Amino acid sequence: MVLTVTLSKALGAQGGAVLGHPDVVEHLVNTARSFIFDTALAPSSAGAALGALRVLRGEPGLAAAARRRAVELAGAAAATGHAVSRPDAAVVSLLLGDAAVAVAAATGCLERGIRVGCFRPPSVPDGLSRLRLTARADLTDADVERARAAFAQLATIIRDV
Repeated sequence: MVLTVTLSKALGAQGGAVLGHPDVVEHLVNTARSFIFDTALAPSSAGAALGALRVLRGEPGLAAAARRRAVELAGAAAATGHAVSRPDAAVVSLLLGDAAVAVAAATGCLERGIRVGCFRPPSVPDGLSRLRLTARADLTDADVERARAAFAQLATIIRDV
């Protein structure tokens, strides 16, 4: 069995890893073009991932709590009329289409105390710009409500773009 894992979204570190039998790993190290020309993880990022794994081992409910909050954020955005992705983990995409609209929406969210990622070309194809909402286990009901209020106000922000 071979697993690929992210260390960035899942553990708040950097990069990812391929886990498997030592023969598979050795083969990838010696033949995978993308690996050969890549930079190794910074020791601090590897340490951060290890620290996050230790926290998860000690508090295994954190991942499920983050997923629950992601579902709540997606529901809050959908309830205010926005198209959202179905969260499979802690990340929810709020689909906006136009890059200028996405930038204006991200700015509007930030002005209301909600920090979101803004993805637009070239990181996504034309017409698929979006906000990326990242849930955390420590979000409160008040945090989710503040986000819902910001999402409700996006229609006004978007109309003026």
